Amino acid sequence: MDGVDTIEAMFYKKLDDNKVQCYLCRHECVIADGKTGICAVRENREGTLYSLVYGKVVSINIDPVEKKPLYHFLPGTDTYSFATPGCNFRCEHCQNYEISQMPRDRHAIMGETLTPREIVSDAVALRCKSISYTYTEPTIFFEYAYEVAKLAKKEGLKNIFVTNGYINEEPLRTIAPYLDAANIDLKGFTEEFYRKTCGARLEPVLESIKLHKELGIWIEIATLIIPDLNDSEEELRQVARFIKSVGEEIPWHVTAFYPAYKMRKPPTPPETLRKAREIGLKEGLRYVYEGNVPGEKGGNTYCYKCGEMLIRRYGFSILENKIKNSKCPKCGTKIDGIGFE
Repeated sequence: MDGVDTIEAMFYKKLDDNKVQCYLCRHECVIADGKTGICAVRENREGTLYSLVYGKVVSINIDPVEKKPLYHFLPGTDTYSFATPGCNFRCEHCQNYEISQMPRDRHAIMGETLTPREIVSDAVALRCKSISYTYTEPTIFFEYAYEVAKLAKKEGLKNIFVTNGYINEEPLRTIAPYLDAANIDLKGFTEEFYRKTCGARLEPVLESIKLHKELGIWIEIATLIIPDLNDSEEELRQVARFIKSVGEEIPWHVTAFYPAYKMRKPPTPPETLRKAREIGLKEGLRYVYEGNVPGEKGGNTYCYKCGEMLIRRYGFSILENKIKNSKCPKCGTKIDGIGFE
């Protein structure tokens, strides 16, 4: 990885024998001299931990915010979306594995060098309402994201993390004043699934979701439903009950799996998503959405009190939005979210 620009990392401590321990994410890697952590983008050089991806942008797009997916945050607006290489998970079904696993699989870090100021200026010029740190895991490029987010806030832009929820408490509290929303993956509800399929643990994700809510960050939860791995009615019920325990107003996106990376299972049947949505609503969640299946009615927003259809969508496009002043026009119930004026 020679030639990669580096800056000293945040959130680590020095140990004996030139080792360091990283506290950025819940893995809390102990890293020997000359080695990287699980993410493969934070390297110990003679007892100092460096980020190898500061400013290394591997993907940039202008997306509808619904693609994150966020359905209750600035609906109908564009978000400036970017990523650096790397991830602290090793999901066998990663759809962005070419960039998320690049440092591990290809032993390379590539990308266009852009300063935080250039990112923010570009987002403003393109009239985006927000910046999304997405495609790979934003936690692993925290130092870069943090500087971008502070500048974005000064320019009146909102900041969004699309994340696996493995960020540690201190980093999350540090960026929280600048972080407006997050879509957090809750990939399943068993330790076995997280360990075997993602190379991580479930409990830290649950704690992170609760902390996001406590800190006042608008959150929506996404669960990619994979046949025979996390699609049992009991597991889906457990996910729904957990989300309800954090907040019944939190939208839950149940999305269809398609074969990717190392996982070659068949796609998720639409009826499985319908079943998951029904379970979520029965458990008391106000908003449950079916994703990756354009045209299904489960992609629309309904009033949780009277059942009136409020936002009609096709894929990530809004075809109709009846919400006025954040309220259902039929019964006057307040609809949860940000940007429904």
